[in-house]
Amino acid sequence: MPGFFFPHNNMAELNGKEDCKLAEGKIHKKKQKAFGADLKNYLKCMVPHIESGIKTSTSRNVLLSAEEVIQWSHSLEKLLASQSGQGIFREFLKSEFSEENIEFWLACEDYKKTKSDHLHGKAERIYEEFVQSDAIKQINIDYQMREATAKKAQDPTHTSFDEAQKTVYILMERDSYPRFLKSKAYLNLLNQLQTSTSK
Repeated sequence: MPGFFFPHNNMAELNGKEDCKLAEGKIHKKKQKAFGADLKNYLKCMVPHIESGIKTSTSRNVLLSAEEVIQWSHSLEKLLASQSGQGIFREFLKSEFSEENIEFWLACEDYKKTKSDHLHGKAERIYEEFVQSDAIKQINIDYQMREATAKKAQDPTHTSFDEAQKTVYILMERDSYPRFLKSKAYLNLLNQLQTSTSK
């Protein structure tokens, strides 16, 4: 059987290709390991945040007092008047998959303070994000209100979203807010603050 003849320089070329493949394989394995390590570190960093959104909120607000947190239980208005309260309530709504309500409410609050020449752009953004029927963060309002709000948003004034905002506020007040006050998140926070102040 005749043998195969490789000129010397082709053989070196073949060996070079084999070496490249081996090196590529090693690099690929290294990349996988590095990616695995990065992912592991990322998850280690995220776990405390995932375990309790409330802990992260409170660590940022070291000056939060038990008195302030007790005030939140008096009314939704008092809860939303507090920067910390807004953050913690938002985390709670996220856990219930209804954070669009507070986001819309806050967007409306910001909208009311907008200078007249910027109203059009903001109204359009709020309408697209929260009101239109295929909005990403669609709020729970009926068809008539959706239509009325759409008309008001086309020729915006500072009160264009007032009716829709009021509806969403009532929805939060009757539905999410009572659950928030009974939630572990709220009760644990209150408990932590009361025990730390009594020490």
